[in-house]
Amino acid sequence: MLGNFTYCNPTKLYFGNEALEGLAVELPKYGKKVLLVYGGGSIKKNGIYDSVVGILKDGGKEIVELAGVMPNPTSDKLNEGVRVARENKIDFILAVGGGSVCDYCKALSVSINCDDDPWDKYFIRFDEPECEIVPVGCVLTMVGTGSEMNGGSVITNHEQKLKIGHVFGEEVFPKFAILNPEFTLTIPKYQMVSGIFDIMSHILEQYFSGCDDNTSDYIMEGLLRSLIVSAGVAIENPYDYEARSNIMWTATWALNTLVAKGKTTDWMVHMLGQAVAAHNDATHGMTLSAVSLAYYRYILPYGTAKFARYAVNVWNVNPSGKSQTDVAQEGLAEMEKWMKKMGLAMSLSELGVTEDMLDGIVESTVIMDGGYKVLDKKEIKHVLKDSL
Repeated sequence: MLGNFTYCNPTKLYFGNEALEGLAVELPKYGKKVLLVYGGGSIKKNGIYDSVVGILKDGGKEIVELAGVMPNPTSDKLNEGVRVARENKIDFILAVGGGSVCDYCKALSVSINCDDDPWDKYFIRFDEPECEIVPVGCVLTMVGTGSEMNGGSVITNHEQKLKIGHVFGEEVFPKFAILNPEFTLTIPKYQMVSGIFDIMSHILEQYFSGCDDNTSDYIMEGLLRSLIVSAGVAIENPYDYEARSNIMWTATWALNTLVAKGKTTDWMVHMLGQAVAAHNDATHGMTLSAVSLAYYRYILPYGTAKFARYAVNVWNVNPSGKSQTDVAQEGLAEMEKWMKKMGLAMSLSELGVTEDMLDGIVESTVIMDGGYKVLDKKEIKHVLKDSL
């Protein structure tokens, strides 16, 4: 049965090869001082930086830059951003980059005027913001996280060896997001593939959980089929605009909160992957691919019917003459073949994880209760060992 829910997504999207024109439309709605936040500087090489800065200057904005946001944004970097924003009395935050930059800027938006320690308040106690929130806009340059249209933010604390996400309410959602698929064409193949699996994992976290056979499940099956087809095209030709457009749009719909409505959701694959990254800073999508198959094979007996449906409706497994369990297992085998073809990390050892690290990773893993099986620490270690 579909549960009760309220749905609101206030983020305005501009999509397509002329999407950046939307930035000039949106800027007059916000204050004069803009904090321009980006990562390692690739936007200066591909021309996106110059285009964005030109629009900001034409709009009469004063620009303060904050560069160097890392793929796994840290609590130390968050504190740096708070200091810069306070010193410069920032009115608006513009994230230019991938999901990590967007995540970081949302955390920053609720921290600038916060009297408490942001890490402790938002990522340990999971309190909601009580202070004034600085508005955020996004110019997306890499796809995967869906962070451009949700309230999620993931921050890493190296000292505590924790990587934790907080899903904030709609008041923290980006006010707008610029989605130009051309901005994603030049990212390295490793990052493209990692982002593609992040999209798939987002969908599966919501698909293999909660109330089954509702409208959301049908939408998710369609999104998965689209992603698989477009990913196959993109892996052969990363410059195929149509394929990259479809991947970008799928990424947004995979985690803009729509398909989760009426369901509980799992997120244990993400908790496992984030725990790994808390110890070695591995690329997010690759940590997910490394643990997914071991996790899904472990919980398959508790959700066999849904895994069989996945096999048939997503991977075109023929169920004729086969048991439900056999169909379900065949679906995961098809998924595994596709993952290998894509060049994803298929084991934690590929990411530098060794067996002596597992106890620490177990301790860093947040246990979720929305899936078909709630794991205990012994079971988490079992899944991690199978992922080596």
